[in-house]
Amino acid sequence: MTSRIASEPGMAEADATDASARPQGTPRSAAQAGRRWRWPDFIQVVLDKDPAARNMLEVLLYPSVHALFFHRIAHALYRVGVPVLPRFISQTARFVTGGVEIHPGAQIGKRFFIDHGAGVVIGETSIIGDDVMLYHQVTIGATGWWRHANQPSGRNARRRHPKIENGVTIGVGASILGPITIGANTRIGALAIVTEDVPPESVVVGPRATYLVKSGQKVDQQPVHQLELSSDDITYSI
Repeated sequence: MTSRIASEPGMAEADATDASARPQGTPRSAAQAGRRWRWPDFIQVVLDKDPAARNMLEVLLYPSVHALFFHRIAHALYRVGVPVLPRFISQTARFVTGGVEIHPGAQIGKRFFIDHGAGVVIGETSIIGDDVMLYHQVTIGATGWWRHANQPSGRNARRRHPKIENGVTIGVGASILGPITIGANTRIGALAIVTEDVPPESVVVGPRATYLVKSGQKVDQQPVHQLELSSDDITYSI
C-alpha cells in the first residue's frame, strides 16, 4: 500500500480541512428527525450532512444528486441486460455533473454522497455500502488491462474494483484501486493511494507536503525524485 494506516485518534484530527467528521446520517434538527416525509435517500443525505444546503432548491442543483438520479436508472437497465442505453445515460450524467462518471454496473448503497462532485470515477464492479461519502477527484478503479488477461466482462465480470463497506469517508484526490475491501467506518485521507485491504475502523493517510524552498531559502538540495519521507511525515487525514 502506498499510503500508511494509522490507529491513533490524533491522526484523524490533523489537517481535517476538507473532510468533515460529521456523524453519518445525523438529522440537523429535531423537527426534521420527527417528520414522517423524507426525500429519496440520495437527496435527504445532502440535507442531513451538508450545512451549506439551506433549502431543497439548492440541493436539487448538487452534482451528487444528479449523478445518483441518473445512476439509479442506468443501473436498473444494466441489471436487466438492456444494451447501450445504460452507458448512454451514464455518459450523459458525466456531462451534466461536470465529470462524475459512474459505470452503470456499479452497486451503490443508500445515502451515498459526493461532496463538491467533480472528477469522480467509479468502476463497473465497484460495490459501495450505505452512508459512504466521497469528496472530489476520487477514483474507485481497477488496475491493469483485465480483458487482455482473459477476464470475463459485463454482468458476469469478476470483481476488478474495490468494495467500500458502510460508513466509509474518502478524502479529496484519493485513489482506491483493485479488487480490495475497505472496512466499515474507515476514513481515507486526501491524496492517499490504497491498493490493499484495509480493516474496519481504520484511518489511512497519504504523504505530507515537503518544503523545497521556505521563505526564499532552499531547505533541501536533493532533486525531487530523491526526496524520501521519514516515518513522521504523516499529515493528510480526515
